[in-house]
Amino acid sequence: MSGRKLIQIDQSEWHRLQHRARQLQAVKRDVPRLINDVRKQTRADVDRAFSRVQAQQRRQDEAIGRLSDQARQMEAETTRKLREQAERLHQDLRETAGRIEQHTRERLDEQRRETERALAAERAERRAETARLAHEVDVLKTDRAHAEDTVRTWLADADTMAELIDGTLPHDRYASGRLDGVRRRVATARGTAGQGRFDAALAVAQEAFHELSDLRVEIEQREFERCLAQQKAVEALVQVRSLAEDNRHRPVVGPDGRPVPGYSLDVVHWSEGEFDQVLSDTAGALARARDPHTDVTELDALLDEEAPRLERVLSEVVEKAGMRQLASQLRVDLADIVARALHDIAYYDLVEEESGYAADDFRGAFHARLRNTASGNEIRIEIAQADKDSEHSVIRVESSDHDITAEAELRSRADAVYEALREQGVPLGVEPAPPVPVPGQDPNGSDEWRPAWPAGQPGRAGHQPPTS
Repeated sequence: MSGRKLIQIDQSEWHRLQHRARQLQAVKRDVPRLINDVRKQTRADVDRAFSRVQAQQRRQDEAIGRLSDQARQMEAETTRKLREQAERLHQDLRETAGRIEQHTRERLDEQRRETERALAAERAERRAETARLAHEVDVLKTDRAHAEDTVRTWLADADTMAELIDGTLPHDRYASGRLDGVRRRVATARGTAGQGRFDAALAVAQEAFHELSDLRVEIEQREFERCLAQQKAVEALVQVRSLAEDNRHRPVVGPDGRPVPGYSLDVVHWSEGEFDQVLSDTAGALARARDPHTDVTELDALLDEEAPRLERVLSEVVEKAGMRQLASQLRVDLADIVARALHDIAYYDLVEEESGYAADDFRGAFHARLRNTASGNEIRIEIAQADKDSEHSVIRVESSDHDITAEAELRSRADAVYEALREQGVPLGVEPAPPVPVPGQDPNGSDEWRPAWPAGQPGRAGHQPPTS
């Protein structure tokens, strides 16, 4: 005679587990070590970003050295201010790496605005000087050779400045099409000069040069802004990655909310790939943040949206891993209660070598085989969650009797298990299932109840499961 009963553990016990696991949700932060790790990695990223800026500035110096004396003097002050701004921003970002706060960002923004105001004033002064020189056009009209040389000098300077921008600055990213537009005007001025109209050509050439100078400053400023946005995004994502690494292993929390000595939670194992997915997503976001082609809009999104999302997911993964481990222990505890109840009422003893977790995986169902030595009858117990991460756990009790056992006796056993669980404070409900035939002389005749552990390995209800 054979039969199976399902005893479903209701939500209250699961909520108790959730309360314990939720203690893990706030990811562990080893603050001093975390800050040092983030600072070290962020500084390396800052240095890489500004090494590119410095390489650009060196190439610009070479191009500016090819300008005429007059144009080179006009660009000297702009070059100095841009270099000072880059050096100051580089130093500030290195010093604040790992601890950028709102007041720090505000200070950096104010420094940027001060530099922009100084550059704007300097460019206005240059334009005024150019306007003064334009009055020399009347003199140039009487000296065609001098007029032609002056125009050609301005045209050459405009060409050099255009090459500087084209070869050293990301103008397509920040000012798409503007460089080509200025170059067309320079070509027009060159054609006008070829017709001998030097006064008209000079005005266009000078204005083109100044517009190119302004474009250079604008692109540099936008690139500095991108460096700042990049540093903030990289820092936030490095922090997520460091938090993840810090939380690979967590203490096992006991019923009193305190860590259980000698045990730890292997988050990677219990998360079943979810922790690795967080690391993969963080690595992908970090690669985008470090990419010199990533624009400010995407960098801001990585900082304001992606990094907080990844940290939330990390917290959820840590919490779920803890809950799964606690649920695993609950399955062992429930098996122990059932085994003791069946021993007390019907003299069934646990067959240790044939009891344990399915497939030797502590994340799966727990199986126990009990045997009555006198009659040879067996009972198999399976404790599993109804579904993955479900609020419900299910106990399946299956009898396989060599003799004829009345249905009333089977129900009596199930009722005894029910009462034993309730006496232990486990809230539950009983759901009967139809009888399942199991060959009486073949203890392995049911695939569902094949031994979970090979003979000779320990399997004992009530033990603390390993953490991985």
